[in-house]
Amino acid sequence: MASETGTIHSTPPPQDSDLVRGRRTLGDFDLVFCSDGSYLLDGGAMFGVVPKTLWQKRTPADEANRILLGLNTVVIRTGKHVVLVETGIGNKQPPKMREIHANQELLPASLAAAGVRVDEVTHVINTHLHFDHCGWNTTLHPDGSVTPTFPNARHFAAAGELAHGRLQLERDAVSYLGPNYGPLIASGQLTLLDPHGAGGFTPDDSRLAAPTPLPPITIQTSTEIVPGVWVEPFPGHTASMLAVHLESQSHAGASEHACYISDLIPTHHHLDPTWVMGYDLDPLTCIAQRKRFLARAIPERWLVLFTHDHQVPAAYVEWNEKGKPVMAG
Repeated sequence: MASETGTIHSTPPPQDSDLVRGRRTLGDFDLVFCSDGSYLLDGGAMFGVVPKTLWQKRTPADEANRILLGLNTVVIRTGKHVVLVETGIGNKQPPKMREIHANQELLPASLAAAGVRVDEVTHVINTHLHFDHCGWNTTLHPDGSVTPTFPNARHFAAAGELAHGRLQLERDAVSYLGPNYGPLIASGQLTLLDPHGAGGFTPDDSRLAAPTPLPPITIQTSTEIVPGVWVEPFPGHTASMLAVHLESQSHAGASEHACYISDLIPTHHHLDPTWVMGYDLDPLTCIAQRKRFLARAIPERWLVLFTHDHQVPAAYVEWNEKGKPVMAG
């Protein structure tokens, strides 16, 4: 049984200096947990209305009230495809923001350490388009140009995310940086996901045209990215955020399931449904969606992949004796 705070690990946690945060198989898939390094965010913002006297028992804050977070990219080798989920902060942050976040821009080195070439990546999935999830979609060069990092990859993000981000609203404009996805639109590498056509998006949709027109963008209503990898909407953190499901059957016939739940549950410290973030656009929806997720993930024994947990990139989850979700022992 895991502890109430979820601090028991079945394997030793990675060290802070590890470029590769872990490896494991999922059925016939090979998973590698790469990283853009760690970064620092305000602990109060990361835990919303939860008092510091409670959250600091799980993760300590520095003198500026910042806590250490990870930037986890999952590399999925299916045998036919090389799929990346998320691409970290990237190298386009201005000096002031790098000073605030203390991020290291390590994803290229992490991928190289894992034996992953940028030209072999076939698909990149962004659960949403906040700056700390899609930064290495593109690379800033010394001459000031910005080009796609993965030249042969199709990129996928929710249509509603792009429409919202381009509005540059006061509440979250700072989170949406056009250079992280603009070059992919220009190169034709970006496909926008409208799961099951629920949003009614079209390639020349007026909702994508603000503030300036865009060339027509491919809209995909199917949730499948490649066989065994598909997305599912989990709104709350943003209105259009996606989770990424992985399912693969081993040679022995057993099927295994994992889910990259992104910022709905950013770290294992956020498993309690009510411990939502100040960054969430709709906290009440987040609570409901967390409950919906856990009601499936625990009894169906999904491996939960955490986007911002620097020490625990993946874990199984169970109910403890008090009926709270915790990491499985």
